Amino acid sequence: MKKSNSGLPAFLTWVIHSAMWIGFIFIYLVDTTILSLATSQAKTQPLRVNHTIGILLIYSALLLAFISWRYQKQLQRDNPKHIGRTPFTGGRFLQLLALFVLMYGIQMVWGILISQHVLSTPANQTAINQQVMLLPFWNQAYSIVFAPVIEELIFRGIFLNYFFRSNQRWVNFLGVFVSGLIFGMLHVMSFSPTLIMYSALGWVLGGAYLHFRDIRYNIALHFMNNALSLL
Repeated sequence: MKKSNSGLPAFLTWVIHSAMWIGFIFIYLVDTTILSLATSQAKTQPLRVNHTIGILLIYSALLLAFISWRYQKQLQRDNPKHIGRTPFTGGRFLQLLALFVLMYGIQMVWGILISQHVLSTPANQTAINQQVMLLPFWNQAYSIVFAPVIEELIFRGIFLNYFFRSNQRWVNFLGVFVSGLIFGMLHVMSFSPTLIMYSALGWVLGGAYLHFRDIRYNIALHFMNNALSLL
């Protein structure tokens, strides 16, 4: 049986990575659940909100530290795509801005389709809007500051390095397509035109990761997109 770089059979490595990646998704969902609990308490039990927010901050810090550490360990062990720290230049800033404009264009088309009743407002976005109304500061801070970091580490960094390690062109293309599709499905949970819109944002972010070879550019791009969506 073919061996992976870790010395384990390739299929066994794939199973282990799949279980670990699903585990990352699970512990991230626990974090968002704590935020949802704090939001519901803002309406029914306002005196308990600060206690729950304290738990959220501690858990979020530990979650971010753990997933960042795991991402770096994976790159140290096997990094054929040469992911690292790409120097920030004026040219790369313009490229990042162009990708942001592309994401903004997708959002604009999406908004037009919703206003023309071709598509409905995503349930995910409706829920976020309701949460922001109940607990504005913490929901906005989470969506703009924390979510971009953790989602980029999970959906781009760890996912592509686990399942699409090779630096071949077709592998990179397939990796971006699959990661974007999964990113969309976890936001929509159904096969619908809205899935394509969410996936398109994921495809842009996946392309950015392979273009810049630096997760920090992805985080910045995701940050700007989420900030724009909330505004």
